[in-house]
Amino acid sequence: MAAGEKKRIVFLGPPNSGKGTQAVTLAQRLGIPAISTGEMLRAAVTSGSDLGTRVRSVMASGQLVDDTLISEVLEDRIGSSDAHDGYLLDGYPRTAPQADTLARILARRGETLDHVVLIDAPTEVLARRALLRGREDDREDVVRERLEVYQAQTAPLVERYEAEGLLRRVDGDRTIEEVGRSVLAAVGGEV
Repeated sequence: MAAGEKKRIVFLGPPNSGKGTQAVTLAQRLGIPAISTGEMLRAAVTSGSDLGTRVRSVMASGQLVDDTLISEVLEDRIGSSDAHDGYLLDGYPRTAPQADTLARILARRGETLDHVVLIDAPTEVLARRALLRGREDDREDVVRERLEVYQAQTAPLVERYEAEGLLRRVDGDRTIEEVGRSVLAAVGGEV
């Protein structure tokens, strides 16, 4: 990555593909924040801003934060000083409407995405990884359902970003280190 070059990156991948681990590692290597949906919402609440108060109210009621409110939080977060040189979005967008919203936010800011990294692995590998973690909610039926939701809602973004020339595919069925080297190379970083 050339000095002063900004990086705006989206990470896609099914549950248990390793994208969360790789997002944090890549962000550290590039000196940009890894921004997850959960992190954005928690930071908004902690800030005590009007936006944070609205997010806290929704979360306290047990409801899911809707796309409109998430888009406001996202726009606020990527406008933060630590995101001036770029950022890595992990967990957003997850759906076509969220991808449309992200495109509008970036257009208003005069920005575009630089890369969309897809970390993928065979379904059997993803399911095995989840089951090996041993978390209570990682039963095989739940894991399979998560993968089906991903296929229905998020996988269509792969075609969209591929058509836009932004998609970088990485085989996630390797060691963490091997995947990390491929991710870094995919975004033009030095390995």
